[in-house]
Amino acid sequence: MTSYMQKKETVERKWYVIDAADIPLGRVASKAAHILRGKHKATFTPHIDCGDYVIIVNAEKVKLTGNKLENKKYYSHSQYPGGLRERTAKEMVEKYPVEMVEKAVKGMLPKNRLGRAMYKKLFVYTGDAHPHMAQKPEVLEVK
Repeated sequence: MTSYMQKKETVERKWYVIDAADIPLGRVASKAAHILRGKHKATFTPHIDCGDYVIIVNAEKVKLTGNKLENKKYYSHSQYPGGLRERTAKEMVEKYPVEMVEKAVKGMLPKNRLGRAMYKKLFVYTGDAHPHMAQKPEVLEVK
């Protein structure tokens, strides 16, 4: 008996919407990464991008537990000397909520060209509105 291997030409993709309001950031990110990777499908194949599209709305209302607002740091470097930038989670929630959620999801995807292809199917927005209503996305509950 052989294992089923899906081909990239036969992948059927769906669209899902996740409302991140008052849900911990890690739960939203892990659910989104799970869907983007395609692990929720019976036809999951590790070396094929068989995941679905994910839309995350209300990124600014995501919840951080414990003392993460003051203690958690986000680092980025410009590749120039002295170019290290450090931001707290509180600053990220107030000014850059979309980047914070994207970074959390990207960290849970594979670190190769397949992971980069999966990351392109993620769309994060502040507020309830998104421009993907024509794709008829399904609402996905995160507990």
